[in-house]
Amino acid sequence: MALHNAPLGKSSRYPDTYAPELLFPVPRSDNRRRIGHEDGRWPWFGSDLWQAWEISWLRPNGVPAVAWAVLEVPAASPNIIESKSLKLYLNSLNQEVFSSEEQVVGRIEGDLSSASGAAVGCRLFSVDEDGRAIGKPAGYELIDDEDVTIESYQGCPEALIAGDEQVTEKLCSHLLKSNCPVTGQPDWGSVLITYTGGKIERQGLLRYVVGFRQQQDFHEHCVETIFTDIMTRCQPTQLTVSAHYTRRGGLDINPWRSTEAHPPAMPRLVRQ
Repeated sequence: MALHNAPLGKSSRYPDTYAPELLFPVPRSDNRRRIGHEDGRWPWFGSDLWQAWEISWLRPNGVPAVAWAVLEVPAASPNIIESKSLKLYLNSLNQEVFSSEEQVVGRIEGDLSSASGAAVGCRLFSVDEDGRAIGKPAGYELIDDEDVTIESYQGCPEALIAGDEQVTEKLCSHLLKSNCPVTGQPDWGSVLITYTGGKIERQGLLRYVVGFRQQQDFHEHCVETIFTDIMTRCQPTQLTVSAHYTRRGGLDINPWRSTEAHPPAMPRLVRQ
């Protein structure tokens, strides 16, 4: 589907009946072609984890139920799901009657799987459960206070430099910002990088992260670009990149890409 047909940036009426047709898929292929993955293969495992904080439906007795959800869209899916369409779709469940949480999960998984082109997972959580948000995850080194002067806010993969010293490190920056390719609105996030290989020069990495500040792209594409640029420029033997974006419209997204098949820890950060 063409992006000009997406609901982003347009006035939208919230549906009062179930409307799976609102889900708007966006092909991943254009971005992957742009970063050099044209043959349908890519050097990562991963998924896009959505945290949805405004889930509601009706019980058989007419009393509303509320929950929050984690939605997992595989990185191998041919499509991402545009965020506003996901919000509108989830709100279309508000007046639907479901006999159980399992039925809600099944409906959401089926609809999102159809839109993305791959099996999507859904987990519901009680709003009564305690949730802990953290800042910098334990064991990560913050690079945001490096002594560096930055004068350009454009993409600069050439700033990524790795030395000869072999290390395993966990690095964090809260300065990731890009802009929505449709509305131009800012997307704020924190990026976590775990790698084994030549030691990455901190000032260059900070310049690189800040270089996204005026770029327009979807969250998922930004993470794939970061992963590809680090692999190309620094050639680590192992690499995991995750981005934890701030909430908008009751949703936040947390894409991760890795050379390792097992998912990394994906904590909820304080800005989420």
